[in-house]
Amino acid sequence: MKELPDAGYLLEQLLHGTTDVIYFKDLQSRFVLYNQACAEKHGWSTLQDGIGKSDFDLFEKEHARAAFNQEQQIMFSGTPVLGLEERETWPDGRVTWCSSSKVPLKNEQGMIVGIFGITRDITSKKVAALKTKQYIEQISAIKEILEEDARMAGQLQQNFYLTNPPVFPRGASVDESCIDFHYRFNKCSLVSGDNCYIQPISDTKVALMLCDVAAMGTRAALGAALIRGILQNLSSVADDPSAYVERLNEQLYPLLHKDSLLLRSSACYMVLDVSTGELRTANAGHPIPLLIREGEPARWLYENLVLRGPTLAVEPNAGFHTVTSRLRPGDSVILYTDSLFMVENGLGEPWCEKRLLSTTRSLAGRPMEKILPELEREALEFAGEKAFSDDVCMIGFHLRGLMEVSP
Repeated sequence: MKELPDAGYLLEQLLHGTTDVIYFKDLQSRFVLYNQACAEKHGWSTLQDGIGKSDFDLFEKEHARAAFNQEQQIMFSGTPVLGLEERETWPDGRVTWCSSSKVPLKNEQGMIVGIFGITRDITSKKVAALKTKQYIEQISAIKEILEEDARMAGQLQQNFYLTNPPVFPRGASVDESCIDFHYRFNKCSLVSGDNCYIQPISDTKVALMLCDVAAMGTRAALGAALIRGILQNLSSVADDPSAYVERLNEQLYPLLHKDSLLLRSSACYMVLDVSTGELRTANAGHPIPLLIREGEPARWLYENLVLRGPTLAVEPNAGFHTVTSRLRPGDSVILYTDSLFMVENGLGEPWCEKRLLSTTRSLAGRPMEKILPELEREALEFAGEKAFSDDVCMIGFHLRGLMEVSP
């Protein structure tokens, strides 16, 4: 076996062959030996220039005092400090970072006569970590601001939701009204892209609308707010469903059909005359409402899918049909967004409209306030989920009887 060089030669190679700073200090924390990397760090020309000097000759006073106290404690206790990250402040204002290990230095009799240390410069790594932390804090602050804005927007959207559905005739109590309204609104985030709207347009007529912006979060809320604003200007055609939806589409198209936005929305608008039972509906790519009639299986309000019409904000001059139905006392109608039946199970199968219809048939005869939550429960049970991943909105009404109108 080839003999290794002597220990002195090996120590010499270790000291000056590494870029880590290696040094030895006496009991007063003064340098007694150091390597070339240490000399270069402190600007010493030779391996003798730093002998006898201490950190007070090299660093800003506060940093030097902290380092001196630490080294004295190490020598007093005999306990080393390993892998400590230190911030070094220099007299010219520079700041560097190092990973430092300091170990008690003992003589042949085992007495502590100083310390020796190894220091590795980690400035670039530390600066990068500090910048990353700063970026994270900035992003977190921005996120908090956005979330607060979203919370405020969500609170403002509460004003759009149904609180006191209308009664017919006017002035009647909710129990005396000839029509009973209910709705369910499940938001999956602070803001929503769904709009539900019930508004009397005469003493005997009520307009209902359900809109669903095809987006989530802030984009969806923006679309919903635009729609809500436009609805306030369509009162002149409120009694004409097809004209109402066409006018809504005309005004939405230039606002939503942009390269930077490209939002779409489905909508179902209907006008019910509670004195005759006449229900007129215009559909813009929205799911077809459900009709529940006593003594008959629940069914779609109409079967012709062509009558669904195109989605809003896709064609600038799209035409929409008005479908007329005749409701009887005891009939119920349910409007809903497609996220209700698009939930999927673990195999990727959607609950689908067929299952929605089948479940509705099984619930026929129950009051509307029981049917709507039960549909939600069935959908979530099928998906094996506790909550919907997209906004779900439903409007249901039950026509108790036709309102008598004085001649």
